[in-house]
Amino acid sequence: MALAKLGVVVLDCPDPRALAGFYAGVLGGTIEDQGEWVDLKVSGGQALAFQESPGFVAPKWPSSDGSQQFHLDLVVADLDEAEKGVLELGAKPLDAADRSRTYRVYADPAGHPFCLCLS
Repeated sequence: MALAKLGVVVLDCPDPRALAGFYAGVLGGTIEDQGEWVDLKVSGGQALAFQESPGFVAPKWPSSDGSQQFHLDLVVADLDEAEKGVLELGAKPLDAADRSRTYRVYADPAGHPFCLCLS
């Protein structure tokens, strides 16, 4: 039996509104601005939250001397189309050169790693 239910995944970042806007462009959904905290409500999916973190230091991927902290796996139907879209929204490729794989790794505008994974 579960002891708890997942409420929301929270990403620390320097600008919650900007990062919520990036993920709204990727996932769709509605942004609810709470000031230092911003929620992204995604229809039929898990909500994401963004919290202002002064002094934020972006995670490193991959790195043996720094932690990636966590990453998001985002399932897509077409890797090339999804890649084009996330790059237009401000993502940066971290490990996307190998086109034979079923995933590609990027960083969001605040530096959090995420993967586009072929469904």
